[in-house]
Amino acid sequence: PLFEKAFRRIKRPAGKSWRMDETYVKVKGQWKYLYRAVDKQGNTIDFLLRVHRDKAAARRYFDEAIAQNVEPETITVDKSGANLAALEALNAERKKPIQIRQNKYLNNVIEQDHRAIKRVIKPMMGFKSFQCARIILSGIEMMHMIRKGQMQHVGDTRTAAEQFYSLVM
Repeated sequence: PLFEKAFRRIKRPAGKSWRMDETYVKVKGQWKYLYRAVDKQGNTIDFLLRVHRDKAAARRYFDEAIAQNVEPETITVDKSGANLAALEALNAERKKPIQIRQNKYLNNVIEQDHRAIKRVIKPMMGFKSFQCARIILSGIEMMHMIRKGQMQHVGDTRTAAEQFYSLVM
């Protein structure tokens, strides 16, 4: 969590067109939901691990993602009713509403981005506790963002490991 906090201070700003989706993660033998979003270029916006897949969980995810990033102009979601309901509730409170697109084919960017996270999680065969899953997933997501070049240093020729170590110093 300390590394993630340090990374978020120097993370590159995201684009204004988001692709949002959730994926499943096994915690204590039960499926939990990892909400994730990327921008049009594939840069990670934010992530959040939740117990339930409902309107309240999606709303909390959107509130946190918008608070930490640039406000989006459009958000593309799949046919999930919970995500649509959360976005409609969010738009009801805003002066300028966010455009919502529901198209599963436009979400291929996020679906492919899930693969990189799942590739690291699969050999672990799940997590023992929810808190442990949250902490480990934040580290996995942070390293994934570093590998994608989302640190703010322009022209940085350091390796991903050196960039990670620079967060500590």
